[in-house]
Amino acid sequence: MNAAEVSERVAVVRQRIIDAGGLHVELVAVTKTFDETSWLAAREAGADGVGENYAQELVAKAQHVPLEMRPPVHFIGQLQSNKVKSLVEIVDVWQSVDRTSLIDEISRRSPSKPPRIYVQVNTTMESGKGGCDPEATATVVAHAARSGAIVEGLMTVGPTDGDAARTRAAFRLLRSIAHDLGVGGLSMGMTNDLEIAVEEGSTLVRVGSAIFGSRSAA
Repeated sequence: MNAAEVSERVAVVRQRIIDAGGLHVELVAVTKTFDETSWLAAREAGADGVGENYAQELVAKAQHVPLEMRPPVHFIGQLQSNKVKSLVEIVDVWQSVDRTSLIDEISRRSPSKPPRIYVQVNTTMESGKGGCDPEATATVVAHAARSGAIVEGLMTVGPTDGDAARTRAAFRLLRSIAHDLGVGGLSMGMTNDLEIAVEEGSTLVRVGSAIFGSRSAA
């Protein structure tokens, strides 16, 4: 992992965010399928955190990076409840929380401090995509608050086909739901759609390939 190149790419992404009108937008570097040196490079480049999709991969990387050298770790992939136990001492922010049973498991496994979560919403209504139905968001958010979790915001993934109009509609829907619920954070936008996301009010973007290059299949 070329740390200097990663730093240059992070700077380019930051400029893209600024050019789209984002003044206080967090940048989470998506490090899935890259080795543990990607965590260190992201931290050195000034990313606000790293994002991981796969529980087993995340646990393996954490074994090689001392706690004091880790950037904040965001879990952003679809998550099975039985994986929470292995992740709870590693994950700082849970970004793919989409059901009450998962909230209960994360809260049960986090007795020492309230977990920080984003509720994932399937704003494109694509089958097989993570996230609760938009109509269920209020219920999931209320359950999280009752459980003692800190709901930092809502999260979504744009449409698989990347259509700009559908992407904007999906992000605008998330912003509307967040406004109605009084939730401030909006995690939306990746490499190919971050400008639209920022224009629609994103407060956190999750960017992988624009920082680390193309990744191998996983």
